[in-house]
Amino acid sequence: MSVSVSFSLTARTRSLARSLARLLNRALARCKRAAVRHGAQAWERLWEGLRPVDPYRSVKAALGALVIVSVVITTLLALFAMQSATELRVITIISIVASLLITQFVAQSLTAPLDEMTDAAKAMANGDYSRRVRGERRDEFGELAANFNRMAADLQAVDKHRKELVANVSHELRTPIAALRAVLENVVDGVSEADPETMRTALSQTERLGRLVDHLLDLSRLDNGVVPLRSRSFEVWPYLAGVLKEANMSKGSGHSRKDVHLHLDVSPPELMAYADPERLHQVVANLIDNAVKHSPQHGRVTVKARPGPGAGAGTGDDGSLEVEVLDEGPGIPESERERVFDRFSGTHSTESVTGLRGGISPGGGTGLGLAIARWAVELHGGRIRVAESPRGCRIQLTLPGTGNVQS
Repeated sequence: MSVSVSFSLTARTRSLARSLARLLNRALARCKRAAVRHGAQAWERLWEGLRPVDPYRSVKAALGALVIVSVVITTLLALFAMQSATELRVITIISIVASLLITQFVAQSLTAPLDEMTDAAKAMANGDYSRRVRGERRDEFGELAANFNRMAADLQAVDKHRKELVANVSHELRTPIAALRAVLENVVDGVSEADPETMRTALSQTERLGRLVDHLLDLSRLDNGVVPLRSRSFEVWPYLAGVLKEANMSKGSGHSRKDVHLHLDVSPPELMAYADPERLHQVVANLIDNAVKHSPQHGRVTVKARPGPGAGAGTGDDGSLEVEVLDEGPGIPESERERVFDRFSGTHSTESVTGLRGGISPGGGTGLGLAIARWAVELHGGRIRVAESPRGCRIQLTLPGTGNVQS
């Protein structure tokens, strides 16, 4: 009996010793890592502190070194003249020439980046944004070169975006204008009668053109920050019901999808929100229109509204709101989920829809709907994203509620 008790105590002692050894090893490893980290930080601070006196990382230090070298050379030559029979005039000339050569060499190395940036700036002024300057230096000129290259890259991207914008807008404008012109020419030439069906076709193309202009104006206002928010509290259920009612009434005017069913789910039914109703209407209407266009035959689009993530006890007393728009379409690949909110993107926001006979027909859109939705949500201080969904596409937007809206 005593032998078994002694064996048990010995085993427990060994187990405790091993646990203590593991804890000590972990503590030592953490101490070593902390010491290495603090040592690296101290060395970085020291290295940065030595920068003002490093000729390779500071132009001031380089100019100071130039002065020191010139003085040292002149002093050495003067000492040499006093110890030899060389005339002072010769030593003076030699010291002046040596100082000028060193100064010229240093000045050339210092001003070369400025000359290169001047040439690149002239090329950019003439529309060539592909020019870059070498940035291998570690001093202030190196930092200036790096910032110059970043500025050139940004200008090149802006110029590319401007050209793409003009090309895309021209393309989008050309399509409805050509269709409207064809309809009117047929009426004028007597090929077709000015019956209600022909006029409806002309009206749909006019509405398509008007939507494009409205989208571009909205984006211009948002970019310039001239869209004020008029936020207030309102009840979510009747508000979203009105949005869905308008969407049902507009089906068939902007596109040919009349077979898609819209469903509203608000929980709790008395949910309140704090936002700009006009801007939120624009966001939800764009999302519904986009979801309808990408739904299958006799598909279903669901609009869900819940209290925001920060709402106390899930009641939404602070006016925060989470809205989801779900469709049953093909969905969006994960690699494209960020790009769909860009202007004129070509994924889910492209206005092509599945026709009633299973083909793909042009939806007559601009690809700007989701871009406008993102800007309006971010104007509220909220967030919009493509969320995970087992089927179709689920776009989720979150508004922060009271006290968190951008001015």
